[in-house]
Amino acid sequence: MECSCIRQTDLPHTSKLFADLVYHFDRVEDLYPWRPNSLTAIEQAARATQNAFPDDHRAAIVSALTPLNNGNPSLEKLARPGVVAIVTGQQVGLFSGPAYTVYKALTAIKIARQLDAKGIPAVPVFWLATEDHDLAEVDHVYVFGADHQPVRLAAKHPAANGTRPVGGVVLEDLPLADLRAALAGLPFADEAAALVTHAYQPGSTMGAAFAALIRELFAPYGLLLIDPMDPGIRAVAAPFMAEAVLRMPELVEALTARNAALAARGYHAQVLVDKQTSLAFLLEDGHRIALKHANGDFATHHRKWTAAELSTRAASLSPNALLRPVLQDYLLPTAAYVGGPAELAYLAQSRVLYDKLLGRQPVAFPRAGFTLRDDRAAKRMRRYKLELPGLLTNDQTLQAAMSAQLVPAELRASLASTQQAISLALDSLSTDLGGFDVSLNGALATSRRKIEYQMGKIARKTASQMMARDEQAAVDAKSLSGLVFPEKHLQERLYSIVPFLARFGPGLIQEIYDQVEIESPDHRVLTV
Repeated sequence: MECSCIRQTDLPHTSKLFADLVYHFDRVEDLYPWRPNSLTAIEQAARATQNAFPDDHRAAIVSALTPLNNGNPSLEKLARPGVVAIVTGQQVGLFSGPAYTVYKALTAIKIARQLDAKGIPAVPVFWLATEDHDLAEVDHVYVFGADHQPVRLAAKHPAANGTRPVGGVVLEDLPLADLRAALAGLPFADEAAALVTHAYQPGSTMGAAFAALIRELFAPYGLLLIDPMDPGIRAVAAPFMAEAVLRMPELVEALTARNAALAARGYHAQVLVDKQTSLAFLLEDGHRIALKHANGDFATHHRKWTAAELSTRAASLSPNALLRPVLQDYLLPTAAYVGGPAELAYLAQSRVLYDKLLGRQPVAFPRAGFTLRDDRAAKRMRRYKLELPGLLTNDQTLQAAMSAQLVPAELRASLASTQQAISLALDSLSTDLGGFDVSLNGALATSRRKIEYQMGKIARKTASQMMARDEQAAVDAKSLSGLVFPEKHLQERLYSIVPFLARFGPGLIQEIYDQVEIESPDHRVLTV
């Protein structure tokens, strides 16, 4: 097994806020209470949480978690005073959703185990984001087969995309046969397909099927699951949501000020906030309905409530993206939250809500990130002298980089020496012309650009001709691009973990776990 690291700033679309959080914490230490990727910071946050989490609240949340986690030894552990939670989560989606879902869970598990080893008892918890109502985002998944080309699979369902929480959507026509066809040719395709089939049964809801697969994948690791749509969880959450409703004006005012401060420093706000923002949705008749806030009242398109009236319906309220992590950490004794770049950006905004509603905030911890490859892909990358950043580009640029390596060494040397000789000759000529008539150097500069362009064109044409002659190179380019940067996305953001299980077998989860490095924020390239 081979593993190497890539800085997050070498990956596409890394935000300034996330880059500063993981590499320049001094720039954002007023936005986050704890340094990321620090087990020491998590220990400190854990001690603060232990002192602030009441025993009666712990008993209530453990009771509410029991139906979904009965038999999980971590549940009994969480019931003990002083035990903290390392929390992560993801939208419930088809066939586990993107692969980074698994990397989130493994990061939380490793942190919990390392805390345990330091004498601070901890359990990993996975928040099933069943309340989200963007069905179009989670009703499909991408996998690949032996050729590493992306295949999109989608489930059919009776609910229209709109306001229904995705966790309760009933799955009807599942693409299980299409999954088997797509995975054909991979060594463990049958085992991977069987794992998915066992979890995603016709008639299951999206939330139940997703939970079943996550539970199966992480059965040896003691990962607890929490479903915010569960009535028992909602009952424990109700006092928090009631307080948020009653204090909405000051919460929105604080968020508005925080967003302005972020913008002034060149950071983007993940969630826009205006005077009508309510931070809450109403769950009613199977729908999640946005609430508007104005003049102290709350309204949907068909009804209005005073804050006092709405607070009596707190068990039917659902938090928005900024309030949700605060509710999560009200429910659980959270010492660290493991999230992706966008989720951790939310927390820079949410900190003002933590300060007002909770008085504590966990460590914002970046999830581990991986690009997985087999020996054959690694050999291809070595052959063409490609590192991961060189693959994160369009097909034309990738092929040009690969074709350049196909030109024989003697010919490459000849082209390079010719270009160097021409450059030196033009430098000498420029000096001579300057001594004769400096105005001639302008004409020479124009001619020089044309000469250098033509020499570059010859080099590019030579490389292109080599690519055209080498059929294997074209196959290699397509395979590498499909594996590492499918559909112009990072592998972990597009593909499910399922095709990787089909390629590498059930032991893959442990192999990835072994490579999670708590103290490093870098992305990792793992040859399995």
